[in-house]
Amino acid sequence: MSSKQEGAPTRSGRLRGRPFAKGNGGRRPGSRNRSIRIAEALLPGEAGELVRKAIELAKAGDVPMLKFLLDRILPRDRPIKIALPQINNPHDATEALSAVTRAVAAGEIAPGEGAAVATMVAGFARLVDISTFEKRIETLESEIMELRSKS
Repeated sequence: MSSKQEGAPTRSGRLRGRPFAKGNGGRRPGSRNRSIRIAEALLPGEAGELVRKAIELAKAGDVPMLKFLLDRILPRDRPIKIALPQINNPHDATEALSAVTRAVAAGEIAPGEGAAVATMVAGFARLVDISTFEKRIETLESEIMELRSKS
């Protein structure tokens, strides 16, 4: 019998599969622990004062507080500008991806930014492709219906 089977004790001494006493399933999903409940009870009406204090600390030279505030204020991604052709078919998507690759190679945008734009271009190209197929199927279906109605 392996020590990892049902009923076998683990290193902590608890029986595997039985972390709670019989009939005690533990805390309900979504319920909050004691420290969160205490914090929620103390915070109403204090949020503005806490933010003011955080700003005071950052202005006084508290670097971790300054970083904390800037992380929440400044946007994570910078806007980038790339001249991309209009994407009306898969060939246009190839041209757009070539433009993205050239921009990355020239150092105009970072590789991560290029990857993000390339993902968007590829997704849009898939949508264009699906739309084109959908139109073709609708055309074929209407032609089939016309042929059936004539015969």
